[in-house]
Amino acid sequence: MKKIKLEILGISYSQSQSGAYALIFGEEGQKRRLPIIIGSFEAQAIAIELEKMKPSRPLTHDLFRNFAQTFNIAVTEVIIYKFSEGIFFAKLICFDGIKEVEIDSRTSDAVAIAVRFQCPIYTYESILNAAGIEMQEGSDPVGTTTEPTASKKPTKKGKPDNYSHMTLKELEKKLMEAIDAEAYEKASVIRDEINKRKKK
Repeated sequence: MKKIKLEILGISYSQSQSGAYALIFGEEGQKRRLPIIIGSFEAQAIAIELEKMKPSRPLTHDLFRNFAQTFNIAVTEVIIYKFSEGIFFAKLICFDGIKEVEIDSRTSDAVAIAVRFQCPIYTYESILNAAGIEMQEGSDPVGTTTEPTASKKPTKKGKPDNYSHMTLKELEKKLMEAIDAEAYEKASVIRDEINKRKKK
């Protein structure tokens, strides 16, 4: 199965879950986006490393890196390999110079480790089809960002809207509006509603 490389585009407050964050991935060189909800600790751990900040004491993910490097173990890549019932599954591909080993991981922890090892993050076409968002040409200024950073401006919080009363045409219009506003999490909820309607 062909792997698709992802890049981290940003982190923002979750619009639907209090205390959670949306980690936004982009398909490298393409317009598709993959939003993943993560906890505040993992969001902080990823943002600190992306912004090259040095905590006074090592965080858990720093400890993992230091431990692995002490024993000559490298994390060569991270693969987000499964999406089931709204949950993403990931694994670390580790190499000690002799053998390669796969280690199961929460996606948020895997990403926090990947940025510390500066290793690539991949997923598969099936996951992007199931959970990704297709951007329209010229509608995504974030896609041109070369330096991924954690957004410091919180997005509007609140419960997700109920879209069940809208027509398919209205939903598609709302999806475009959410994408244009870079509200990727909201766009993923609308996309799920559209897909549910089309399956009926």
